Amino acid sequence: MQGRNSEGCSGHEGAKRTPKSIHVVGAIFVRDGKILAAQRGPGSSMAGYWEFPGGKIEPGETPEEALVRELREELKLDVEVGEFVARGTYDYSFGTVLLDGYMCEIPAGATPKLTEHAQIRWLAPEHLQSVQWAPADVPIVEVLLRTFEG
Repeated sequence: MQGRNSEGCSGHEGAKRTPKSIHVVGAIFVRDGKILAAQRGPGSSMAGYWEFPGGKIEPGETPEEALVRELREELKLDVEVGEFVARGTYDYSFGTVLLDGYMCEIPAGATPKLTEHAQIRWLAPEHLQSVQWAPADVPIVEVLLRTFEG
């Protein structure tokens, strides 16, 4: 006799789960017409890929609050979060990442300090595709390319 879980499904029927959604935020910094890209550090998931710095939204946080917290942790920066730019979505093996990109301002005279990233680069729009972006970041890169074209 086949066993059933609490939802009344047999083990075979319940084996396929809906992937979890992970809502994250990323900062888009523009300085002198260039956009900041951060390379994920060794030992991190997706090490070597480039991204807009940021991270996961914790329960009870707004996207803006999460971005301020994450940038304090990752880059030792206190930033001002501006307007929403775009969302990138990608189905990874561990779940679906929903990445919301926001314009952010680095205070005058402040310099990012790397705590989790291997390096950062300020890329002119025409060089944005010279690095390998994390898949969830690619749709935001595409929006930025269209924005800076026109």
